Amino acid sequence: QVQLVESGGGLVQAGGSLRLSCAASGSIFSINYMGWYRQVPGKQRELVARITSGGNTNYADTVKDRFTISRDNAKNTVTLQMNSLKPEDTAHYYCNAGVRKTYNSDANFQYWGQGTQVTVSS
Repeated sequence: QVQLVESGGGLVQAGGSLRLSCAASGSIFSINYMGWYRQVPGKQRELVARITSGGNTNYADTVKDRFTISRDNAKNTVTLQMNSLKPEDTAHYYCNAGVRKTYNSDANFQYWGQGTQVTVSS
């Protein structure tokens, strides 16, 4: 099994910054991609940012130029630096990873963390 553990959420005023971190552990051969999604009650979970093992990134248009995703392949961690936060960034943020479990299979297994709350006050 694979576990994703997030940390770093909290309450911040608009214009402030937060840093989210996620560590993956367990039955991992390699991690194809890691990313962050967010969800507010009554809405679908949406992609915030994602990064591949090769360092390619993609961001939601709403967070471009404000958020930066990075990862440490050796430590199986991903970090989301969130700057210039807005009240509309308030959501539960989930870490996501696509994991390859063995050397002799390319099968990708997707995992989710429990999530961490980010609240931005106006």
